[in-house]
Amino acid sequence: MLSIEQHTCYLAFGLMIASDLDFPELKQTNSVAASSDIVIKLGLDGTHGPFAEAYEKPNTYLVTDHTVMFYVPKVALFAVQDGKLISVVPEPDADENEIRLYILGTCMGAILMQRKVLPLHGSVVAIQGKAYAIVGESGAGKSTLASAFMKQGYQLLTDDVIAVSLSEAGDVPYVTSSYPQQKLWQESLASFGMEASQYRSIYGRATKYNVPMAGNYYAGTLPLAGVIELVKSEGQEAEIRPIEKLARLQTLFEHTFRNFFIPQLGLTDWHFRTSVSVVKQIAMYRLSRPMTGFTAPLLVATILQAIHKEE
Repeated sequence: MLSIEQHTCYLAFGLMIASDLDFPELKQTNSVAASSDIVIKLGLDGTHGPFAEAYEKPNTYLVTDHTVMFYVPKVALFAVQDGKLISVVPEPDADENEIRLYILGTCMGAILMQRKVLPLHGSVVAIQGKAYAIVGESGAGKSTLASAFMKQGYQLLTDDVIAVSLSEAGDVPYVTSSYPQQKLWQESLASFGMEASQYRSIYGRATKYNVPMAGNYYAGTLPLAGVIELVKSEGQEAEIRPIEKLARLQTLFEHTFRNFFIPQLGLTDWHFRTSVSVVKQIAMYRLSRPMTGFTAPLLVATILQAIHKEE
């Protein structure tokens, strides 16, 4: 059964969220629902038109200028509207953990995009008062690398969805923290000496776990100083190189969360202009890591050396 807390208010990505659903991952606040930026509600205001079409086309994203809709059989119908509303129609006996997974992932990525906040896919750590984003394909080791930074005393801002905004003048990109939780594979937990039995596995991924951040979490906003693209290589050594010229824009596009929403939401020009403003202000690197072995501590040292050299 779903845990329902009528209009409980939470804080994530710098936004006040009033929700019909319980979110133990998020920080609860004492704000009133009327002052919220986003509402998460059970049910839809009718199932006509495009909502009915979503049921007819399961596992398909239906996108208009104002709405992103998708239906996941045995889970729920989701509709993200105008950067303000996430509507959920759960299926009978749906698992609430799986519903929350979609809301905090795809739905939140879509709503940030609708609010013209650039959502990147990766993890962010705080280094010397600045934010550094670690992006890469699924399985590249982003969360593991971020966790290795935390083992050395650095703080995490976000894991999975990264909210990047520009200052009012449009010349300073910054990252706003999300919520104190990471997703780590069992292999990574073992490498850090952590017991998988102490954590809750992610729905549908028996060997990947939600790991709450008791400490080493930065709640707030920091200027974005760099983006590190983590890639696997067949080499035996870690290697870091600057990303140059137009490749910088392509890297941001490739690692924008659910980037196929961009043209469908009519945001191609916005995404390009935002990306240009971001890449002008930050350092960007491609970090190649060996495909085998636990190299996270070495990668931390490699990144820190590159950052210090840049400074």
